Amino acid sequence: MPIGDSITEGAGHFAVYRYPLLKMLTEAGCRVEYVGTRRSNSPAGVLKHEGYSGKNAEYIASVVGKHFSEHPADIVLIHAGHNHFEHEKPIAGILAATEKMITDIRAANSDVVVLLAQVVTSGKLPKYSYIPALNEQIAQLGKKLSTPRSPVIIVDQTAGWDWRTDTISDHVHPNEQGAQKMAQHWFDALVKVMGKKN
Repeated sequence: MPIGDSITEGAGHFAVYRYPLLKMLTEAGCRVEYVGTRRSNSPAGVLKHEGYSGKNAEYIASVVGKHFSEHPADIVLIHAGHNHFEHEKPIAGILAATEKMITDIRAANSDVVVLLAQVVTSGKLPKYSYIPALNEQIAQLGKKLSTPRSPVIIVDQTAGWDWRTDTISDHVHPNEQGAQKMAQHWFDALVKVMGKKN
């Protein structure tokens, strides 16, 4: 289950990681099905997800637990941290919302594997100048919440990311190159997890 905001949902004018990730996994011989209440078209047909354009982590946390219980998954991919402003001092709220997502998801599947992203940075400043500090604390949160039964694996989506070359003109949403980079990071983490589950 991919979970997040517009960077997870995608749109007609920018790219999204979900399709290239599916392609990578399929070509690697993995059997994968995306689940969720949301549906978006792709070259592979309709792909389900829990991506909410324009919504912040607090909103996502308010709905994803119920939706996960209705559409359970073995693995979730969480990329949430945008749609706030620096002056809101949003980091504590984002972290609390992220913890709520994981708690609610585990209530439906106590063995769920959580891939938790350090979110992509943005050139839309000063709005998103809080993201580097947020990402440091996301890493700490992942360590705190991880358990042997339900591991939380940090996926550094900032590695090799450059908003100058990896986003469209709004300096926030991925272009094709950016979406491919995100897919690669998810893939590198997923193949390790799925290998252990087999």
